[in-house]
Amino acid sequence: MKILLVGEYSRLHNSLKEGLQALGHEVLLVSTGDDFKDFPSDILLKRKYETGLSKKVKVALFKLFKVDITSLSLKNQFFKHKDSFKGFDVVQLINESPLGISPKIEKEIISLLKANNKKLFLLSCGTDHTSVKYAYEKRLRYSIFTPLFEAKVSEKDFAPPLKYLKPEYKNLHDFIFKRIDGVIASDMDYDIPLSGNKKYLGLIPNPVNTEKLKFKSFSSTHVPPEALAKAQGIPEKIIIFHGINRVNYFKKGNDYFEAALEKLQRKYPSKVEVISVENIPYAEYIEKYNSSHILLDQVLSYDQGYNALEAMAKGKVVFTGAEKEFLDRYTLQEDEVCINALPDVDYLFNKLEDLVLNPAKLTSISSNARQFIERKHDYISVAKKYLEAWKEA
Repeated sequence: MKILLVGEYSRLHNSLKEGLQALGHEVLLVSTGDDFKDFPSDILLKRKYETGLSKKVKVALFKLFKVDITSLSLKNQFFKHKDSFKGFDVVQLINESPLGISPKIEKEIISLLKANNKKLFLLSCGTDHTSVKYAYEKRLRYSIFTPLFEAKVSEKDFAPPLKYLKPEYKNLHDFIFKRIDGVIASDMDYDIPLSGNKKYLGLIPNPVNTEKLKFKSFSSTHVPPEALAKAQGIPEKIIIFHGINRVNYFKKGNDYFEAALEKLQRKYPSKVEVISVENIPYAEYIEKYNSSHILLDQVLSYDQGYNALEAMAKGKVVFTGAEKEFLDRYTLQEDEVCINALPDVDYLFNKLEDLVLNPAKLTSISSNARQFIERKHDYISVAKKYLEAWKEA
C-alpha cells in the first residue's frame, strides 16, 4: 500500500511509519515536526512568525484583518508540494487540525487530500471537538479541564483546547467527519468519548518502536558502583525526571507533580534527585531522562500518552494515566506497569515516598512496563492493526 501520514504528535506517526515500512509499505510523512519537539518528517513544514517582532506583526495583522500569516505560510508550503500528496491508498490525519492552522485552510488542505486519494482516515489523538466537548460537559471523573472547573486558571489559559468548542472548529469537525472513511482512537482518553459514533473503528494502541528504545535495568543507570554492589542493582538515590511543556502546564497536571516533588525533596533530600526540564526538543528530552528511575508524565488522563509509553519501554517507572478503564482493558493490576497519577498532591507524594522507601518495587514495575509495551504496543504489530482497520473500512 501507498500511505500518506499528515501531521505529528509525540512521534506517533513516525513510529507507525517505521512499522508500516517494515511490513513493506510505501509511506510519506508530512508535518510541522510537532513544533519545538522537532520530530523528523519527509516533508517538513516550517511554522513561521512565532517569536519576536514577527509575532507582534502577526498578532497585529490578525487583529486588524483577521488574517493568520502563519497559517498562510504553512498553506503555501503545503501546496508547493501538492503533487506529492496525490495517488495514495490511505491518507491519515493525526488530528482534526493536523497542521495546527486556521480551520478554513485546514479544510482546503483536507479537500485536496480527499479529492486525490482513495481513503481518508482520522486519528483521535490530542484534543479535538469530540474529546473536548465530552470533558467540558463533565462526563469524566476528572479531565484536562479540572483546573478550570476548580478556578485555578482562567478560560484564557485554556484557549488552546477550548478553541475546539468554537463554531469554526465545530464546523471543521463536521466537515471532516462527512469525508472520512473512519476514525481511530489512540488511547482510552479518546476511546471513551467516541463510543457509539458511527464512524468509529475502535482503539488501536500507540505504536512504539522498541528496537530504538533499549531497556535499561536500574543497575545500568547513573548510580555509584558501591551502591550497586551493596543493593544488587537497586539504586541508593532515586532520580526523578519531570518534563514540563509550559503551554500545557495545567492541562498535564504539572502543578500537582511540582507540589508533590517539593514535599518529597524536603523530607528526603539525600535519597532523591530531581531533573526538571521545560520546552526542549525531543532528542534532548530523551537524553535528559535516560539517567532517571521515575518519570512524571501527566496527571489528568485515563491512559498513557506517547511520552509515557516510550519511557516505559526504556524501563522507567512512569506516573501517568492508568485508570480502572485501562486496567480492565489490558487485564492489569494497580501499579503493575505504571503508577496511576491522580490530581491529589498527598496521593502523589505517598506513591513517590513508597517507591523511595521500597526501591525494590522499582525493578519489578520497570520490568513489567517493558514487557507490557512489547506485548501491546510493538510498532510492527500495531501497524498490522492499522492496515486491517483501513482495509475493512
